Amino acid sequence: METSEETELCFPQLLNVSCVKPKRPHFETMLTYVLLLSMSLIIPFLNLLIIISIFHFKQLHTTTNLVILSLAVSDFFMGLLLMFPILFIDGCWYLGDIMCTVFQYLLFIITSTSVGNMVLISVDRYVAICEPMHYSTIITQRRVKVCVYLCWICSMTYQFLLSTSWNIHLSVIKQPSKYNSCFGECIIFINYIVGFVDLFISFIAPITVIVVLYMRVFVVAVSQARAMRSHITAVTLQGSVKVSAKKSELKAARTLGVVVVVFLMCLCPYYCASLTGQDNSMNVSSAVFVIWLYYFNSCLNPMIYAFFYPWFRKSVKLIITLKILQPGSCETNML
Repeated sequence: METSEETELCFPQLLNVSCVKPKRPHFETMLTYVLLLSMSLIIPFLNLLIIISIFHFKQLHTTTNLVILSLAVSDFFMGLLLMFPILFIDGCWYLGDIMCTVFQYLLFIITSTSVGNMVLISVDRYVAICEPMHYSTIITQRRVKVCVYLCWICSMTYQFLLSTSWNIHLSVIKQPSKYNSCFGECIIFINYIVGFVDLFISFIAPITVIVVLYMRVFVVAVSQARAMRSHITAVTLQGSVKVSAKKSELKAARTLGVVVVVFLMCLCPYYCASLTGQDNSMNVSSAVFVIWLYYFNSCLNPMIYAFFYPWFRKSVKLIITLKILQPGSCETNML
């Protein structure tokens, strides 16, 4: 006969329809809680530094930084969403079906917006490196702002249309005979066809664009390094120039490789799991690792796109020391 500890329910007052709390080691629960709590503080803080830096200092109001700002905003909200997994730490969802849908909706909006921002960044870098003579005429402040606004609007609209299928399935899962649903779960059922379309629109298509553009950027960067090496060879010792050229090529390959690989590592698990069954489901309890990767990517984005910039280190110092509160601080030379 099972003891009360073995059958601890999420809602003890609902004996027949309540979910059973998953049994986890205390150490695992505490470690998960510490990780989520740490991320909920680190992610908003790092991205808030980027937001303040770009907003405050006029010299940072560049077209590239506008896209970085949009990415930081999406990552900032991603960090705020950590309150939901923290509340779900014991394996029970206490906020009801509406908040479950809201959580998934916001999560997917922010994720798709981040993907869109990554595409915009890759386009910006492609034009800057492959078409440097036309960069100022192609990439303007107005066009970048329009693209950023469209990125957010399209993400919200697309996820809203997708969420209509969620609502249908949320009304169906209340039939325990079909899905064995119970109170205390947060499950979103997505039809296989809808999931495949979402996989293509939200992941395959943008990833293809990012990879193709970055590969083109890499090829151009390598060719430019080789051209520079050939030019310098005429007036410099060949041995020293070869070392410099190799370092340049390796640096370009390493930077672009980190950008693409980290992005794929953080977003691939969910989109790969979306085709695992006829009607795939995303259970928040069973997808903690996937969601953690989403958040982890938001923590890495400031490091990849901002920490490598000298102006960011300088702006952080000014923000932490509160020198940005001084009159005229927005005119500080950051470059």
